[in-house]
Amino acid sequence: MRKSLHLLFIFLFIFLLIGGCGGIPVRKEVRVDLSLPVGKIEGNAFQGIRFPFKVSLPSPNWKFSVEIPDFMEGLGFKRPGLEESELFIINPATKSNIQIDLTPAGRTVRFDQKLIHTLTASGAGGLVEELKMEHGRDFPVQVGPTTPYALKGVPYAAHRSARYKVEGTNTIHGWVYGFAEPYQTFIIYMILEKEGYDDLKDIMKILGSFEMVPKK
Repeated sequence: MRKSLHLLFIFLFIFLLIGGCGGIPVRKEVRVDLSLPVGKIEGNAFQGIRFPFKVSLPSPNWKFSVEIPDFMEGLGFKRPGLEESELFIINPATKSNIQIDLTPAGRTVRFDQKLIHTLTASGAGGLVEELKMEHGRDFPVQVGPTTPYALKGVPYAAHRSARYKVEGTNTIHGWVYGFAEPYQTFIIYMILEKEGYDDLKDIMKILGSFEMVPKK
């Protein structure tokens, strides 16, 4: 169901990784050392090793995982897309989740807030179409506006989200796309509302804790 959004941004990542190959280079090529661990967990904090970021948990309800959680495919995500994520943050009780992807940008791509805004906005079309294909053309989806978003250490970032209800469960599906030289950052979150939990508040805290940390 929700594979389109993720696969769209994988496509965008690839485009921005190799796009404009004939242009003037604006950065050195960055090679990712896949032999390095993704990162390390210390209490409620995760410190990236393969990529320079950190993020923390708001409460014991949430867990880190560098492996694909068992329930993700049951929510409609497809394994090829899930395998692109460096880190998952999950609430096992509600199945609300966050995926964090990072990848180097191509040598010739020039980023600014306008480009980030445009690409972030474009993610809604595929998601809405996929939902309507699965649940019918009249399936109601409330798509929010694309807005600038503040991620620590990320000069350009934007956010968009969609709300809908599946089998009686209110769902919020949001994404943040950003760029901090030389890395593109894409964060997907899904909130499955459940009585007794305030996952939206928690996820906003998690996003607020995310930080790109310059390599020394």
